[in-house]
Amino acid sequence: MTSTADEFSKLNISADWASTAPNLHKNLSLLSSQQVELAKVLIEMGQSHLFQHWAEPGVDDDEKRAFFDQIAKLNSSYPGGLAAYINTARKLLADSKAGKNPYDGFTPSVPSGEVLNYGDDNFVQFEEAGIKDARKAAFVLVAGGLGERLGYNGIKVALPRETTTGTCFLQHYIESILALQEASCSLAGGDCRVDIPLAIMTSDDTHLRTLELLEKNSYFGMKPTQVKLLKQEKVACLDDNEAHLALDPRNKYRIQTKPHGHGDVHSLLYSSGLLKVWHDAGLRWVLFFQDTNGLLFKAIPAALGVSTSKQYHVNSLAVPRKAKEAIGGITKLTHKDGRTMVINVEYNQLDPLLRASGYPDGDVNSETGYSPFPGNINQLIFEIGPYLEELTKTGGAISEFVNPKYKDATKTAFKSSTRLECMMQDYPKTLPPTARVGFTVMDAWLAYAPVKNNPEDAAKVPKGNPYHSATSGEMAIYRSHSLILRKAGVKIDDPVIQVFNGQEVEVWSRVVWKPKWALTFSEVKRKVSGNCSISQRSTMAIKGSNIALEDLSLDGALIVEAVNGAEVKVGGPVQNKGWTIENVDYKDTSIPEEIRIRGFRFNKVEQLELEKTYTEPADFVA
Repeated sequence: MTSTADEFSKLNISADWASTAPNLHKNLSLLSSQQVELAKVLIEMGQSHLFQHWAEPGVDDDEKRAFFDQIAKLNSSYPGGLAAYINTARKLLADSKAGKNPYDGFTPSVPSGEVLNYGDDNFVQFEEAGIKDARKAAFVLVAGGLGERLGYNGIKVALPRETTTGTCFLQHYIESILALQEASCSLAGGDCRVDIPLAIMTSDDTHLRTLELLEKNSYFGMKPTQVKLLKQEKVACLDDNEAHLALDPRNKYRIQTKPHGHGDVHSLLYSSGLLKVWHDAGLRWVLFFQDTNGLLFKAIPAALGVSTSKQYHVNSLAVPRKAKEAIGGITKLTHKDGRTMVINVEYNQLDPLLRASGYPDGDVNSETGYSPFPGNINQLIFEIGPYLEELTKTGGAISEFVNPKYKDATKTAFKSSTRLECMMQDYPKTLPPTARVGFTVMDAWLAYAPVKNNPEDAAKVPKGNPYHSATSGEMAIYRSHSLILRKAGVKIDDPVIQVFNGQEVEVWSRVVWKPKWALTFSEVKRKVSGNCSISQRSTMAIKGSNIALEDLSLDGALIVEAVNGAEVKVGGPVQNKGWTIENVDYKDTSIPEEIRIRGFRFNKVEQLELEKTYTEPADFVA
């Protein structure tokens, strides 16, 4: 048996360990050599307080070993390990206490990027370029969140995107990627066989439920091998400005942990080796998106087309932003030492930054009626080669921040423990000035309708500002489809204004289609001909790829379904009692959560259903 003294000398542990952490010293024989190494790191990093309450050997021994199992996980899941985490925390906490401005010495200006108008020639060309390159893309969905903030107890990706078809967000995303895969292959011609990969970043909260949702639904048509789940771990909480790790108040043998933020997606792609696998397989692009933006894939083809045409290393999808709107602005920052970067600056930092840089009015609208700094919507496109190169340099780490809530103005104590955080859109902060970083702006009606607020919070939003609720998210899908069809020549009635869950929204014709019907404006135009019209009270769901609308006059509800390969033409007058919209009280617990958070449901009074189960062409003329 080796003595404790031998263990100490073997591991270069100084004799003052016994006085620094006497309780740990007594328990050293319980630990493996790897655990002793971890203990050494903790002591060297000034964390001896963690062992203050440890019991004598023979008491709580399993809990002591479990403590080191947790330390091992915290150490391995952070680039550079716990020592790097504590060192970074000390620096950022010192800067926070000193009130240091992260933008000191930087001057803001408007970066260069593309502003697209839906449906014009330029937009159509970018869409085509994007579809062409989609077969060289991989998608990453950041889905670590539960729907509690929405008033929904499930995982957010299981929430219906809209209730006309009941398609959930994850199904819609997968069907959109599969439609891109097919469209890209048919453009490539020849014997094109491509499976576009999808990685999903999950958390402890969402991992098993995401897997269950996929398995229960046969991966919504994707091959299971196409989908890879990457689970994000939490990081250690910090008790004070010296970055002492916080113990769980309910368990003295456990470190308190909290989520690190969606910036972890970069280190996970790097440490899992997945990014290198994609790079070595010849993929060129990686597209990041978040869990509940039901319009995102309307913007993907054109945005990818901009990346490929402009050869952007980083392309941020953006929407026009009103000055001082609560959405970050994409900004070029130039330091007095010559450094430049193009990054997202949070809205509450942009205005003071502009005022301090010779813009006395701060963040104001230009003659266009919008701020010249486009609104970041956290949908990002990276070129894989330079991205992998950069993460290889940083070990997957990206810029972090800390946001302690201080007890008082002395900033010496926290109200509660804090932790380091990171955001995926901060990746460009470490890039060299030679990196090509740009943005693509598209109208919010086309690209952005996130679902993140519960009915009570949404109802408090000042009039004219976006609600970002399940109510507004669903109505935005109908508006988007109605406006796209209008641009394609269909006569669509104007919307009516209605109030659901205290939110005043535009109610357009309830038009939805599967991604395989049309991903791009050119496809919509190709499938719509003659004089088509849809009344405001109408509902239309298109569930098939080769369905053409010709001289259709719809006043009621129409559901068209066709198997792959079936050609269907729908036209003539279709009139029936249709589906009516009924108000629902979000406090009424007899109604399913996913319905009541919207404040409405459909009463399916009457509809025309056309279902095509065979592949010979067919005309349905009413």
